[in-house]
Amino acid sequence: MKTRKLGKSDIEITPIILGTWQADKRWWKGIEKADLIKAMQQAVDLGITTIDTAEIYGDGISEQLIAEALSDRRDRLIYASKVFATHLQYDQVIEACDRSLKNLETDYIDLYQIHWPTGSFNTEIVPISETMAALNLLKQQGKIRAIGVSNFSKNQLEEASQYGTIDSIQPPYSLFWRDVERETMAYCVEQKISILAYSSLAQGLLTGKFGVNHQFHPEDHRLKNKLIQNPEHYSRVQEAINQLRPIAADKHCTIAQLALAWLISQPQTNAIVGARNSTQVEQNVKTIDIQLSQEEVSQIDQIGRIVTDHLENEYPILWKF
Repeated sequence: MKTRKLGKSDIEITPIILGTWQADKRWWKGIEKADLIKAMQQAVDLGITTIDTAEIYGDGISEQLIAEALSDRRDRLIYASKVFATHLQYDQVIEACDRSLKNLETDYIDLYQIHWPTGSFNTEIVPISETMAALNLLKQQGKIRAIGVSNFSKNQLEEASQYGTIDSIQPPYSLFWRDVERETMAYCVEQKISILAYSSLAQGLLTGKFGVNHQFHPEDHRLKNKLIQNPEHYSRVQEAINQLRPIAADKHCTIAQLALAWLISQPQTNAIVGARNSTQVEQNVKTIDIQLSQEEVSQIDQIGRIVTDHLENEYPILWKF
């Protein structure tokens, strides 16, 4: 799979990145460890080199599964992990990184990211200068190779950039959720900051498999998704999906592949995609083979706006926790 430069670093990432939040069974149901390990191995076999995780995903379980599945291939992989909002003090960042290194059974993390801005979820406010000082030290020590942020606004990204080089930002971004386009994307293009889009299929809505009357499991965290919670938004999702179907049929691909192809055609943008099993990995990787003309990109863009034009009061966070 052809790679792309991560920000201004010398790191090369794949435009399709394997996400591993699904290893956290507190949030995801019906997922088996053996299936996840096979999916990770299959992803690498099919050309995905970039794996995204976080210390909060199962309190280290996701990182540990990556080590179990992929340690024998570490030298050709790019690991991206994150420090949570509860660990942004200087010493806490260092300790969190060391825990992640241990969990991942590696002596370096390619991309280490601030998962949420300070103060998120009523956490203690820590100056970004303090957090960045710790990250810069980790980089100098060779424990991490690049620094990224996640769920940051443009202003927060600009502030962090005053204290060190930021090579990536990880926002919720899909055809159905496009807050990053309003201000942040232009700044990222200007500063050569990579966008690593998460929830790139709007938590499965862009697969087209959730119909009008779909009943989500009562413990499925997707019930907190604003596109699902709001009946009007959900109805517009269904309308947009129906308009995407014939385009996908003409391109001989799935709706999900079409949506991912549109996403990675956007400026600076790469797509983090989770997978429950090897079959889903195979489907995601086939996205790379889809070629979209500018006219098709624009057509898909307009269909997505059936949903996003009504989200002004819902941005920037995808969930109502």
